[in-house]
Amino acid sequence: MILEMKVPSPGESITEVEIAEWLVQDGDYVEKDQAIAEVDSDKATLELPAEMSGVITLKAEVGDAVEVGSVVCLIDTSAVKPDGASKAEKDLSAQKEDASKKVDSEKVPESSQAKETYASGVASPAAKKILSEKGIDTAVISGTGKDGRITKEDAIKAKPSLGSPVTGGNRGESRSKLSMLRRKVAERLVAAKNETAMLTTFNEVDMSPIFKLRNQYKEEFKNKHGVGLGFMSFFTKAVVRALEMYPAVNSMIDGKEMVSYDFCDISIAVSGPKGLMVPVIRNAENLSFRGVEAEVKRLAIRAREGEITVDEMTGGTFTITNGGVFGSMLSTPIINPPQSAILGMHNIVERPIVRDGAIAIAPIMYVALSYDHRIIDGKESVGFLVAVKEALESPEELLMDGNIKKSLEL
Repeated sequence: MILEMKVPSPGESITEVEIAEWLVQDGDYVEKDQAIAEVDSDKATLELPAEMSGVITLKAEVGDAVEVGSVVCLIDTSAVKPDGASKAEKDLSAQKEDASKKVDSEKVPESSQAKETYASGVASPAAKKILSEKGIDTAVISGTGKDGRITKEDAIKAKPSLGSPVTGGNRGESRSKLSMLRRKVAERLVAAKNETAMLTTFNEVDMSPIFKLRNQYKEEFKNKHGVGLGFMSFFTKAVVRALEMYPAVNSMIDGKEMVSYDFCDISIAVSGPKGLMVPVIRNAENLSFRGVEAEVKRLAIRAREGEITVDEMTGGTFTITNGGVFGSMLSTPIINPPQSAILGMHNIVERPIVRDGAIAIAPIMYVALSYDHRIIDGKESVGFLVAVKEALESPEELLMDGNIKKSLEL
């Protein structure tokens, strides 16, 4: 029986996917539920599992855009699982044998050099590449190959003359097609720059109070809840508080209307194997510190292991991105459309500050809020970022209602 495997729908509004990589070769025997391909949509990279066991026939090439519901491969379910080496292993062996023959064909003894012919001074492809990297003209090389051809060995032994320019290194280049996910991200970033009136406001946060809380309670918190007490829970709670104070920041433009939300779905930027992923913490306003940390860990693991779903990355109302984990001191993050604002966290560095009239050294983080000026005024944007700063510098009072143990559920 021949089974037609069709492209499943990765999510609502997605009409096509791109074959990112075939994990099997044409003619291979595959097992049921074995991952046979990776496919890119404009939102995520997903694995395509075999629906049945059998011999596979591929019907699409890597890089092909395939519509959802169309046939991507055939599986002969009546085929018997072969013994011995697989087709892939045999093909690899054949490739190695061909390569060996090619190398041997280039190794021509010097004694076989003939008189000058039309081939004299012509470099083999490998020799031409080496000479190009060395900056040596083929005209100054005497070939030792058949009929005077310049071999790879001639190129390796060749030394530039005093007048020959030397590039000093490899000048090669390579090209690769952007994945559908990367192309979509690029389109969204350009659209955000071109279609929004984006501005960025900055501030600095003294992280000393949070450092003190974490150092005092992180071990007890981890032992009790099985998850670390990180910075994301403090920032998420501070953002939720500020969004409730400045609802315009938790809004979006839809045509000629402004849509405001009474819930806070916080998108968090995570670096995954296929690029930037932005999973969403749903109803963050209802989560405790433990709840936020557990959800951040869960989503980050799923994103980095390529298991994140489209539904888990759609519908956020505000985004937090942390360039500080890569060492960024300051940046202007780009809005994640259709959202209207994004908060950028950065690295924490000990800097001199004035505290109570005296200079002190404190762990300082610069924070940035990029916002759409079409619906968020300067007063609201600055007020929002100041509210985030105030909450982070007075977490016990503004984020924990004066009860640290209760807030951390210890």
